[in-house]
Amino acid sequence: MLRVNVVTIFPEFFRATLAISIPARAAAAGAVEYRVVDLRDHTHDRHRTVDDYAYGGGAGMVMKPEPFFEAVDALAPKGPIALMSARGRQFRQDDAARFAAGEEITLLCGHYKDVDQRVADHLATEELSIGNFVLTGGEPAALAIIDATVRLLPGAMSDLESARTDSFWEGSGISAPSYTRPPEYRGFTVPEVLISGDHAKIAGWRRAESERLSRERKSKS
Repeated sequence: MLRVNVVTIFPEFFRATLAISIPARAAAAGAVEYRVVDLRDHTHDRHRTVDDYAYGGGAGMVMKPEPFFEAVDALAPKGPIALMSARGRQFRQDDAARFAAGEEITLLCGHYKDVDQRVADHLATEELSIGNFVLTGGEPAALAIIDATVRLLPGAMSDLESARTDSFWEGSGISAPSYTRPPEYRGFTVPEVLISGDHAKIAGWRRAESERLSRERKSKS
């Protein structure tokens, strides 16, 4: 079983999402356990303060290191500790596979302007981003990482082969487009090869489309 720990000031952000679809199915199958920790439970003042002004001045508030360190101390996690950060390396499918193959991951969600750098340097084992943009907080990024990870666990999907044909599986490129019934809709038709019944030709078409889309993606990046 994979244990997923999330440290956040908004635990309610995760409750509904983790209770539906693939994340819920994975938990029901006994493949994953979620522990969502309220960072404010690891503060020691009556205001449950998690942020303060930045040393050196400047706009915005910085999240304090003490609550993060104490929250992780209480969890005593064994696996990777990832801080959600715009400075981080971009999360990839290989990371999802790595996390899914492990026993435990801990995701730290920042908020406000920034998180004290000591959390990144001396607590987190890695910093992860989901793209070159800035979110209000780390919660949406953590949810994206959880979803990408737990869908690879046994029992999460009714057909794991579906995941193996996704984009980026084990270093593959973009997957070929998909079509379903009806074969014609508003004048738009399904490629003839897909309804030909010729499995060799279908496999060749999918391979060629995957290569084409991967080249196009690379040329635009």
